[in-house]
Amino acid sequence: MKDQSCKPCAEGRYSLGTGIRFDEWDELPHGFASLSTNMEMEDSTTESTENCTASKWVPLGDYISSNTDECTATLMYAVNLKQSGTVNFEYYYPDSSIIFEFFVQNDQCQPNVDDSRWMKTTEKGWEFHSVELNRGNNVLYWRTTAFSVWSKVSKPVLVRNIAITGVAYTSECFPCKPGTYADKQGSSFCELCPANSYSNKGETSCHQCDPDKYSEKGSSSCKMRPACTDKDYFYTHTACDANGETQLMYKWAQPKICGEDLEGAVKLPASGVKTRCPPCNPGFFKTNNSSCEPCPYGSYSNGSDCSRCPAGTEPAVGFEYKWWNTLPSNMETTVLSGINFEYKGMTGWEVAGDHIYTAVGASDNDFMILTLVVPGFRPPQSVMADTENKEVARITFVFETICSVNCELYFMVGVNSRTNTPVETWKGSKGKQSYTYIIEENATMSFTWAFQRTTFHETGRKYTNDIAKIYSINVTNVMDGVASYCRPCALEASDVGSSCTSCPAGYYIDRDSGTCHSCPPNTILKAHQPYGIQACMPCGPGTKSNKIHSLCYNDCTFSISTPTRVLDYNFLALANTVSLAGGPSFTSKGLKYFHHFTLSLCGNQGKKMSMCADNVTDLRIPEGESGFSKSITAYVCQAVIIPPEVTGYKAGVSSQPVSLADRLIGVTTDMTLDGITSPAELFHPESLGIPDVIFFYRSNDVTQSCSSGRSTTIRVRCSPLKPAPGSLSLPSACSDGTCDGCNFHFLWESLAACPLCSPADYHTIVSSCVAGIQKTTYVWREPKLCAGGISLPEQRVTICKTIDFWLKVGISAGTCTAILLTVLTCYFWKKNQKLEYKYSKLVMNATLKDCDLPAADSCAIMEGEDVEDDLIFTSKKSLFGKIKSFTSKRTPDGFDSVPLKTSSGGPDMDL
Repeated sequence: MKDQSCKPCAEGRYSLGTGIRFDEWDELPHGFASLSTNMEMEDSTTESTENCTASKWVPLGDYISSNTDECTATLMYAVNLKQSGTVNFEYYYPDSSIIFEFFVQNDQCQPNVDDSRWMKTTEKGWEFHSVELNRGNNVLYWRTTAFSVWSKVSKPVLVRNIAITGVAYTSECFPCKPGTYADKQGSSFCELCPANSYSNKGETSCHQCDPDKYSEKGSSSCKMRPACTDKDYFYTHTACDANGETQLMYKWAQPKICGEDLEGAVKLPASGVKTRCPPCNPGFFKTNNSSCEPCPYGSYSNGSDCSRCPAGTEPAVGFEYKWWNTLPSNMETTVLSGINFEYKGMTGWEVAGDHIYTAVGASDNDFMILTLVVPGFRPPQSVMADTENKEVARITFVFETICSVNCELYFMVGVNSRTNTPVETWKGSKGKQSYTYIIEENATMSFTWAFQRTTFHETGRKYTNDIAKIYSINVTNVMDGVASYCRPCALEASDVGSSCTSCPAGYYIDRDSGTCHSCPPNTILKAHQPYGIQACMPCGPGTKSNKIHSLCYNDCTFSISTPTRVLDYNFLALANTVSLAGGPSFTSKGLKYFHHFTLSLCGNQGKKMSMCADNVTDLRIPEGESGFSKSITAYVCQAVIIPPEVTGYKAGVSSQPVSLADRLIGVTTDMTLDGITSPAELFHPESLGIPDVIFFYRSNDVTQSCSSGRSTTIRVRCSPLKPAPGSLSLPSACSDGTCDGCNFHFLWESLAACPLCSPADYHTIVSSCVAGIQKTTYVWREPKLCAGGISLPEQRVTICKTIDFWLKVGISAGTCTAILLTVLTCYFWKKNQKLEYKYSKLVMNATLKDCDLPAADSCAIMEGEDVEDDLIFTSKKSLFGKIKSFTSKRTPDGFDSVPLKTSSGGPDMDL
């Protein structure tokens, strides 16, 4: 400051010029603050805040480590910049179940708005990150939140070597810390001392350790060497020599820290006798110098000599490694330090003839890493975009772990050099077993095996006998691969035997003739190279195959016959994707999260439409570029959602996507199909008498707990009160949609799930005849249990005769009949009267002729008597009296009675 000029720092000292660096983390440096909060700010109670008091960034010597629980831990540093500058640091971020963000707020409390705040997971150990800072006050934030919704504990984020420039012109240089040195003037940083050397504070060079001592890189002191034990060496096989022989050799584990000359130390065992080399792997052949070379395309081998594939066959290309004399050229091995997470130039796996195994690391918590890189795949026939069987290839390996403590073997898959994602993990000792992973994407892929003997942060080699072994690795359909056998293929008709071609989509190969034949209707081809008609698998009930026989699908229609009628369904109103979240779940710390399901019932001609993504590590990727994110497309998929009101981020965090339904097995009203059961008791029983239609699906995802993959059933139920799309629900007994983790069940209630309307769904009402018109009305039966289909017929109107018209007609006809009857009665009565008179006269005359009495005595008319005619017939009688007398003229014995006068004038006597 005296002469206002800048001078270089002396040797053994360094400065950033206008900045500060934090590279010692034995304790939290001055000016840093670490605090933690429960993410659910609005619901935070005293208790939940107390739960998070221990969740802070922890200084661990060379670096500072984040929390691994559901609390949000923030590391802050406030700095005033005299001029614009930068902040840069190194970070290690291996686990995507933690969200890690770094951002800066200026003196207006405005955060930098760019999306670079979301840090990317690291690929290879530590990565460097730099952000520009504006002049003035800046607050730096490193913030982490873990989403360990499964039981596994997340790996922490580590940060080291934080450097900030633009603070002020420094007036002093800082001495190099112990274990580092600066050997020239004007240094901006100090270099680490190499292994087996040390330095004190402010040194210009490092000092070598004594022969009986050792030190690690960047040490400030040397330690005494321990005596060598059998845990400090390992065995390996030499490469084949020109005579085709190999030798068992023993090597000291690097770095060698033990002393051979100390009391009780073991010596390195002598090399073994030379033995014959193991054969080459299938598809390779031995050259003159006993090395193994791949056979050219079109030929195959069992590990000795190459043979041409016969006509009508093609090589089944891939990689099959089962003999381990040297590590194959497309495999590499290394060691990742479990202490400072840097890759070491060491061998993690060693060859041992019929297997490879994990060598001795620098420490028991190192990761022993083996990586196989495959440039791409060559499926025998084009894998259609809409096929259910997306298998491009598969990798199968046979392994074994022998452990005495808590060892772990990870199997990870990386696509196009993106981050390796753990596919499966095995803990503890596992017997010899096989594992298969289905590859569904044709890309450059890497397969990584990582073995860690223990997670304890302790150096040393106690558990070197804990090892993992891999006996064989087999990858199919590899581009530029080799073949161990040839498979029959379809022959081109143009020149038989000259070349092979794949059959068209949906055709199988006849093994005998080599010709292609189409699969029968409603069957699909399961295999890539289908031989014989048995390769055509029939579709399940309620489904049909597409044109190229690659998948079975349901076209959103279904029909079933009941004893009374035929029920036709149309589910097109339910064809779009729908989402459903289970009830909220909570971790032990109180973090709220949801299991979020996305369902597509029948899709678009079998195309899966549900998509679930993992956006934890891709929050910084702009919209529209999500092709790099880890997403899953299926009929039904599940993701874990942490809602935005919990995280404080602009969107909900979606992670751990899982496919629950990759292919449609069938559609039926039965409860069981293909070993999948949809128990009726999981949901309240249907009460309308319309059977539930159940869609059955399977997923290809095989896990240790779900050995046959996951399955899903969607029970579609007619509910007239719920218009499309209706409502989805999960079983009340199993709030996350599954009771066992492998079989998922959903209930979809909707009006669109009712059968199509038919004539059986309405009845007829005929009205009375009003003003000569009669109406016939059609009414739905209640409750109406149908949707769509036929509509109600129009009201019918017919002409009719009303009842009062017929009443008038009846009265008129009755009156006319009565008048006619009266006239006829009078007429017959009058005629009858005349006949009666004539008859009476006739009877009287007949009586007179037959009489034996004197005429005067018997027939004379006395004085004073009237003529009898006048006596009988001229007497005046009423109509009623006449009728009475007429009816009484005939006696009961059938004879007519005639009143006659006796001669004595006595009373009348009936004869």
